Amino acid sequence: MKQLIQNLQNGETSLIEVPSPNISSTNLLIHSTNSLISLGTEKMLVDFAKSGYLAKARQQPDKVKEVVHKIRNDGFASTYEAVKSKLSQPITLGYCNVGQVIEIGNDVDGFGIGDRVVSNGSHSEVVSVSKNLCARIPDTVTNEEASFTVLASIGLQGIRLANPTLGESFAVIGLGSIGLLTVQMLIAQGCRVLAIDIQEDRLQLAKDFGATTYNPSKNDDVVSFAKNFSRNQGIDGVIITASTKSNEVISQAAKMSRKRGRIILVGVTGLDLSRDDFYEKELSFQVSCSYGPGRYDSNYEEGGNDYPIGFVRWTEKRNFEAVLDLMESKKIDVKPLISHRIPFEDAPKFYNKISEGELGLGMVIEYTSPSEARNSKTIPLFATDDQNKSTKQDDVVMGFIGAGNYASRVLIPAFKKCNTKLHSVVTSNGLSGTIHGINSNFKYSSTNINDIIFNDEINTVAIATRHDSHSDLICQAMKAGKNVFVEKPMAIDKKGLQEIKNSYLNNKKSTKNKSNQIMVGFNRRFSPHIKKMKDLLDSTNEPKTIIMTMNAGNIPANHWVHDTHIGGGRIIGEACHYIDLMRYLIGFEITNADATCMGKKFSGKVNDDNASIILNFADGSFGTINYFSNGSNSFPKESINVFSSGKVLSLDNFRVLRGYGWKSFKIMRTWIQDKGQVNCVQSFLNGLKANEPAIPFNELYEVASVSL
Repeated sequence: MKQLIQNLQNGETSLIEVPSPNISSTNLLIHSTNSLISLGTEKMLVDFAKSGYLAKARQQPDKVKEVVHKIRNDGFASTYEAVKSKLSQPITLGYCNVGQVIEIGNDVDGFGIGDRVVSNGSHSEVVSVSKNLCARIPDTVTNEEASFTVLASIGLQGIRLANPTLGESFAVIGLGSIGLLTVQMLIAQGCRVLAIDIQEDRLQLAKDFGATTYNPSKNDDVVSFAKNFSRNQGIDGVIITASTKSNEVISQAAKMSRKRGRIILVGVTGLDLSRDDFYEKELSFQVSCSYGPGRYDSNYEEGGNDYPIGFVRWTEKRNFEAVLDLMESKKIDVKPLISHRIPFEDAPKFYNKISEGELGLGMVIEYTSPSEARNSKTIPLFATDDQNKSTKQDDVVMGFIGAGNYASRVLIPAFKKCNTKLHSVVTSNGLSGTIHGINSNFKYSSTNINDIIFNDEINTVAIATRHDSHSDLICQAMKAGKNVFVEKPMAIDKKGLQEIKNSYLNNKKSTKNKSNQIMVGFNRRFSPHIKKMKDLLDSTNEPKTIIMTMNAGNIPANHWVHDTHIGGGRIIGEACHYIDLMRYLIGFEITNADATCMGKKFSGKVNDDNASIILNFADGSFGTINYFSNGSNSFPKESINVFSSGKVLSLDNFRVLRGYGWKSFKIMRTWIQDKGQVNCVQSFLNGLKANEPAIPFNELYEVASVSL
């Protein structure tokens, strides 16, 4: 199938062939018939992508601060690669999709195969969308009309926040598609509407819909006109759907409002507010968030958990349904708003016209390719001459499951650097796998895990998916006779860990000469700094004391890593790195583990990503792992200090290692931060050839058990 993407580095808009996406248990799989270009939002993305690095930086000052802090802590080279990698990942465009349901998730009800639905899916021939972001289209509403549903819902959410009543006077500033739809919905609610814009053709449309209109470019006194329109009482509510950097729009909205009037910002404006404008009238000002309650709530949008209607009457989905009802009853007329009909194949050319100033309202994309051309779960990529050479018996042929940020920026390049034969990459949506598959010369991109698990050409699997899937994928790969490299952790619960152990032991019994290996991406123990520390510490026979501090940084509470059932929490998902590292440096079995974490006083819940872990070892050594998320990002991220035999080793952020009291060692400095990722991969590959695992399974199991 084809999907429209935007390159953030050079601004190029293009169609790319990708595998058809998977659906989760709460999703619908939809064949697109139409989608709508949101001119304001999408032109902003295109213009941002086409701008230079300096212009991008000016538009994102907070990101610039993050980059500066990263340069200070990690060095320029590491930061440059991270920024370059981020900008190399294209984004999808579009969020107003109409299509026909072709597949339904196990936990979805209320929909049937063949239903016409609207969703916030992208400009793509096939989309996979949560049931809470889809709504059935009434029979009398056409696909073209329905494609305006999501845009109208953005305006509707602004209206709901303004809470208009019958007979009130409202002003709508900015008559793009959302503004004109908002005008119609306010009129349908019995309001008197003043529509304000500088384009005469849009003002005429608003007038045709029943609004009074005003063009401020012809006369500056919009405030006086609005007061006359309101019978000198002041406007009851103002909904701003304009897009401008100016603060003047907010100021005008405040001046035309009555005492205790309401101002709702749906569009984008400057927000340098004048206190005097708002103070005397006690005005209410609110920014509207997209298309309703549920937006950006992963439990609602991804988990499929609806809000009870008795407590949240209008959600995203119910706003979609309300808009469709208005279309069915002809209280919203979108036909006059359709300015362009664009074949999907011509969409990239049209986006170039948009960036050059092409104007319009309803730009409807039409999808006409046959269904059978959209359904492939696997597509071939450009293979290099090297890949087409015959594979030797001892060659490592790799299949990647997952191509997220860490996999694409670190793991895939590391395996490529180590001359691994990269065969297939599998992702749930197909896009990221295809992009990084092309960049790294994979043979195939797929959305079907079985293409890796049951492919006899592939003997080694890399797993870089969400944490909850790790244990099951490890077991599947081991059962299929594959070697496994898994990003930490191995498992997020004891059941999953036990299943891995059983699979490993069964595999070992069934293969007498060369059993398959499991490797966890504990890269830090392969850092050159850590190797040096290990060599020095092994020269002493006395117990050691270690303090490791991780200034991990805050991750929002709604991020999947905090979800016990998906991410397992940051101790299991991230602090396991340090449990393994301490186990490696000490070289003896862990005999006891204790931990304490920040309490409930301020957050209302146990804050388990601020914790101290104390480990005891069989040789009498002990160490403390301080894993904190409440520090400053301007402070170094990682530090390790080891005390033993009257000597100290101190590692600062995997860049500088200093020795105190060592006769033969003072300092080791690297030009770039090196956390051992490439060495970790190379050690895994060497272990496969030598039939000697880079990390013994009993250590991997021990570290996972302690983490849990």
